[in-house]
Amino acid sequence: MQKTQSLPDVLHSIPADLPIPMDDGACQHLENMLLPDISLSSTDDKRINLSKLAGWNVIFCYPMTGRPGFSIPKGWAQILGAAGCTPQVCSYRDSHAEFKRNRVGVYGLSSQTPEAQKEAAIRLELPYPLLSDSIYSFSSAMELPILEVDGLRLIKRLTLIIKDGVVRKCFYPVFPPDTNADEVIVWLSALTLYAG
Repeated sequence: MQKTQSLPDVLHSIPADLPIPMDDGACQHLENMLLPDISLSSTDDKRINLSKLAGWNVIFCYPMTGRPGFSIPKGWAQILGAAGCTPQVCSYRDSHAEFKRNRVGVYGLSSQTPEAQKEAAIRLELPYPLLSDSIYSFSSAMELPILEVDGLRLIKRLTLIIKDGVVRKCFYPVFPPDTNADEVIVWLSALTLYAG
């Protein structure tokens, strides 16, 4: 019996030779933008309209989480901004208590199906919801940058900090992915409005 090749570096950690993405200007229009009035499926079996959320919220967008036993696009670790989704998702999981203590909501968003996201949320024991934009309603309305690989249309990695439905800060590109939650906490901590 032939053993399938496992890819622990791609699924669970940041590859040492991960290429560093550069800012191509694709997100310059996002700061101070109103979020669109669109509801998305979430892994907690609700529809969430990000434009209606009160207070501070973090929406981190990522291409796709890997799934054990399922193949990923060839050369995934060499595609700018592609690899590192699972470590990023887990970094928000590990920092979730800090966000919750300061009344900041956390949402992960990708174009993966609700079913794929539900599997990841359960397997990775996520304390926050993942949102599915599988029909690209949110990403199209916001004109988010898209990565196309192997016939897949994936949202490029970026993080939005919103307050009362308005984008206050956009992190793009996000690198390395597994330190993004810490970077967001530092930015929020510098604001006098963070806790209020």
